[in-house]
Amino acid sequence: MESFASLFEQQLSPLLNVREGDVIEATVVAVDNKYVTVDAGLKSEASIAANEFKDETGTVAVKVGDVVKVAVKAVEDGNGETRLSRGDALRIAAWEELEGSLESAEVLTGFVYGRVKGGLGVMYKNVRLFLPGSLIDVRAVRDFAPFDNKSVEFRVIKVDRRRNNIVISRKAVLAERSGEDNKAIIERMQEGNVVSGIVKNITDYGAFVDLGGIDGLLYITDLSWKRVKHPSELLTVGQEIEAKVLRFDQEKHRVSLGLKQMLNDPWVGIADRFPEGTRLHGKVSNLTDYGAFVELESGIEGLVHVSEMDWTNKNVNPSKVVKLGDEVQVQILEINPEKRRISLGMKQCQANPWTEFADRFKKGDRISGQIRSITDFGLFIGLEGNIDGLVHVSDISWVVSGDAAIRNYKKGQDVEAVIISVDVEKERIALGIKQLDMDPHSNFLNDNDRGSIVTGTVKEVTADNVVVTLADGVEAVMSARDSSTEKVDDATKVLAVGDSVEAMITNVDRKTRLITLSVRAKDNKDEAEAVKRVKQAEKASGTTNLGSLLQDKLSQG
Repeated sequence: MESFASLFEQQLSPLLNVREGDVIEATVVAVDNKYVTVDAGLKSEASIAANEFKDETGTVAVKVGDVVKVAVKAVEDGNGETRLSRGDALRIAAWEELEGSLESAEVLTGFVYGRVKGGLGVMYKNVRLFLPGSLIDVRAVRDFAPFDNKSVEFRVIKVDRRRNNIVISRKAVLAERSGEDNKAIIERMQEGNVVSGIVKNITDYGAFVDLGGIDGLLYITDLSWKRVKHPSELLTVGQEIEAKVLRFDQEKHRVSLGLKQMLNDPWVGIADRFPEGTRLHGKVSNLTDYGAFVELESGIEGLVHVSEMDWTNKNVNPSKVVKLGDEVQVQILEINPEKRRISLGMKQCQANPWTEFADRFKKGDRISGQIRSITDFGLFIGLEGNIDGLVHVSDISWVVSGDAAIRNYKKGQDVEAVIISVDVEKERIALGIKQLDMDPHSNFLNDNDRGSIVTGTVKEVTADNVVVTLADGVEAVMSARDSSTEKVDDATKVLAVGDSVEAMITNVDRKTRLITLSVRAKDNKDEAEAVKRVKQAEKASGTTNLGSLLQDKLSQG
């Protein structure tokens, strides 16, 4: 009896010390598709649903002989059976772990199982946690979708067993790491440093590069020293590159990167390599309305302005002269290393038709050509070398006014002209048609200089002035006071259009082609000559008169 009592007490002892909710150890004695049977040394073995032992892949993660922790749900359920739970044991252990992490500030990892009111639901070892929307990130998050079914790191910030509530924060982890990362980033992102990164996005204006915790922007202008139309010509998403830090804004965490700065600047020493006047070949790299860009070497381009493409056509369309990729000969006209500009010329590599013309023809030579265009100010005549000469309206006719004379010519008409001047530098050739004939004005003055008595016809008459035609292409003017010997205030009272008038040339301005007449001066001259003739006649006859004697006496004093 004493041995039986001792044995009974030993068997009953575990039962007396185990209470509902305790976590105890049990040995797996059997495993099948539905249940895992364990022996915890209690009144009976317990069968636990196999689902409580499955891992993330859905596989039962225990085998016979394993020792596992289980929670006591009932020592004796009234049917003589012990009820145990693997899930409850895990939850209890997880709660204890979570409570401990609240004190230690340990960073844990959970799985987002879905969205809940005000935030996200996170599962940690069978314990549901609450991640408020405001604590998901250091920046406001409006779209929770990217976090669905993803693992997240967190810190426990509140545990309430009574309400079965645990609040966590992902923001706290990010903020701490951000502080640590910022220090490392600032050290790495000093201007001039070379950093490594991966191209994560390409746009029309550049590329974004992941530098590990911060993005850098690589502008298209900093990709290469040569012209780049689109960043995709040089970069691809996912490509690992090294670049130089050009600028770093610590407050805004903005990094500007440069790829071309990793290479030597081709503009250094450019003036020594390409002295002005040098002729060389290059490839057309870009066309615009105002000219063509020619690549002289990698990273070095110069502009051939439209005015420097052709000697004779200043407004030619560049695309009609060259094509992209064409190899052309150019001359260095000007280099500005500070502004990184090179002015090139194509026409300078060809013979200058203006110089050739000046070498062949001189002032006064007669040439012929076809009228290419007619403007208000003159005629443009096509000449050798595909250049034009201008006959100004004032050089069309000696006799007819410019406006009237220009109407006698038509586009395409062949004409002859005289070279008046050639200006190679300004690319101008002045021609004259009237110079083919003698100037009637000059011819007239050769025979009738100042003091001559001439006869003409009144062409126009006003109160103040009279215009007199002296010959074809020769006109003169006379003031009202000179239109008569008598005092005249209104010339229309003594002369009319069509009247013949005899007068003296009192002034000649060959430069302005102005001839001035005077009837008064002519009459005074006639009177003086008449007196002279009388005196000569009297002297010859030996006679005199009382008036003459008196005049002589008075003159003698």
